[in-house]
Amino acid sequence: MAIPAFQDQRELPEDDGYFADLRADTRPSWDDPMPAWPSGQYPQYEEPDPYRRGDIVVESLTDPTGWKAGTGVPIPDDRPPAEATSGNRLLTVLLFFSGLATSVALWVFQTQAGAISDTTGLMLAAGRVTGLIGGYLLFIQLLMMSRVSWLEEWVGSRDLLIWHRWLGTTLLVAVLAHVVFIVYAYALTADTGVVDQAWTVITTFPEMISATIATGLLVLIALVSIRFMRNRLPYELWHLIHLTSYGVLLLGYGHQMAAGADMSGKFASVFWPALGCLTLSALIWGRVVEPFWLNARHRFSVAEVVGEGANTFSIYIDGKRLDRLPAQAGQFMRWRFLTANGWWQSHPFSLSAAPNSQWLRLTVTIAGGHTRKLAEMRPGTPVWAEGPFGTFTAQRRTRRRALLIAGGSGIAPIRALLEDMPPDTIVIYRASRPDELVFRAELEELAEQRDAWVRYIVGGRNDPGPRRLFTPDGLRGLVPDVNRRDVYLCGPPGLVNAAVDTLRQLEVPDSQLHLDPFEF
Repeated sequence: MAIPAFQDQRELPEDDGYFADLRADTRPSWDDPMPAWPSGQYPQYEEPDPYRRGDIVVESLTDPTGWKAGTGVPIPDDRPPAEATSGNRLLTVLLFFSGLATSVALWVFQTQAGAISDTTGLMLAAGRVTGLIGGYLLFIQLLMMSRVSWLEEWVGSRDLLIWHRWLGTTLLVAVLAHVVFIVYAYALTADTGVVDQAWTVITTFPEMISATIATGLLVLIALVSIRFMRNRLPYELWHLIHLTSYGVLLLGYGHQMAAGADMSGKFASVFWPALGCLTLSALIWGRVVEPFWLNARHRFSVAEVVGEGANTFSIYIDGKRLDRLPAQAGQFMRWRFLTANGWWQSHPFSLSAAPNSQWLRLTVTIAGGHTRKLAEMRPGTPVWAEGPFGTFTAQRRTRRRALLIAGGSGIAPIRALLEDMPPDTIVIYRASRPDELVFRAELEELAEQRDAWVRYIVGGRNDPGPRRLFTPDGLRGLVPDVNRRDVYLCGPPGLVNAAVDTLRQLEVPDSQLHLDPFEF
């Protein structure tokens, strides 16, 4: 279907001040229920009365920072109940290092005193230890890729992503170090060259060909995970290469069991199979059982595709028992649209409206051939979904008020989050041009209902408003109490990084920062 370009015909009033011209007390109460839409009907937002709650911010000289600062009535900074995750992360880190220490201890208890007496013994010891570390990290990496819901809820998808990256680099270094140390030690023992000894090891030792293939796959995965390479590969190809990590596990585990001197013994014969069973069970549960149950219960399908703006459209999803879907505003799901040319691709898209019992909505910006074809889907197209994922939710708040910052297609989860946020929430929406702004009527209507404020920062990066936005004085001028708010950020990496740097200069604690930086 053709996606109509966004046409905003409303005249923009002059900037009347940050909290100026507050509306009358006829606004709905915070306790009023959100409107429900009849089955089969989707929200049709009326154009709001001229920007009572939303404004395109322009340069103003009434304040030293260039913004018109707020003068609202102070609200007590009561700390709301929030789901604590710091304790979960600490326990997870302790469990990780306990397992790592246990895997290395297998070598300690299997090694006799005085075994390391020369260079050859030292190289062999280093090779065995790095091999054990690499084997343990491989299991943990796949456990974090399992997508089991309890692990996502316990730790959070963003922390899992960060740990996955760090451990991936460590895993590659450990495996390559294992190869170098072992080959060098055998070359010293046999008094041969390193290259000749490497060929001898590969062709004569048990399971060494499979181990070599696993090492090559691991190097390939590491190369395509570099941001420079990843940004130049189609998502589908990158994802397919990443899935070969399961092959690395199978090939590497066979080598460990066949050639690993520290894999036998009374304790080791229990530890490694138990770790393998845990990882395999998590993979089957997260990748097969949970998705099958989710789709069997809800039977998702496309209800309608609606144009939202320039190169942006929304997909409304129908399904059974949507009131029982354990999803929250701000989360994302992985969607596989079962069309003739797209059934084999699974992509992550955030919910752009809080879940309700009639429909789900996700919003897509056209960025390639696959997303362009999604805009042409017909109602009734079956959908296979996985999730929901992520902790980018209102339940993670630690403060009474919130600041939501969005850029580009990051407005999708921010728009959904606004439905769950407390009064006096501020939304900052960054865009290059006015026609890139989507959900404008919805944002302003929600701002009226939720007693919130929307500010659009529009223009090129060198324009006065955008240039000043992510500076300490500029952001403080726009949000004077920024360090007493939870801050939710979603958008391109450049916007997220600039905002985080500014927020830290303003002494906003990390516990109040909630990021969903499009790193899927």
